[in-house]
Amino acid sequence: MRNEYLAAENRILRAQIKGRLLLSDAEKVTLAENRPPARKESSGRSGGGSEAGYASAWYRRLIANKFDGSKFRKSWSRPRVDEETKRLVEMARENPGWGYDRMVGAIRPTWD
Repeated sequence: MRNEYLAAENRILRAQIKGRLLLSDAEKVTLAENRPPARKESSGRSGGGSEAGYASAWYRRLIANKFDGSKFRKSWSRPRVDEETKRLVEMARENPGWGYDRMVGAIRPTWD
C-alpha cells in the first residue's frame, strides 16, 4: 500500500509541475543508488519507461567517468620539438655548405 500511495503522490506532483524537472548531481546520485534494479522484459530492454532509461544511462556515464583512467595514462609518443630547435634545423638545411664552426658562429648570438 505504501508503494501505491507513493506512486499516486508522484503522479499528482508530476501533473502539477510544468516542464522538465531539473535535478542536481547529488540528487541524481541519490536516486540512482536507491533505485531498484531494472527488470528485463522479453525484448531484452529494461522496463520502466523513458525515465528509467535516462536514469540508467546517466548512471552508466557517471560510473564510466568515475573509473576513467585517461588522465593518468602516459603519452607514449615522441615529445614535441620546440620552436628554437625547428628554427636551427631549418637554418642548417638552408645553408648546407656551412661547416660546424660557421654554424656555431651564427647560432652563438642567440645563446647569450
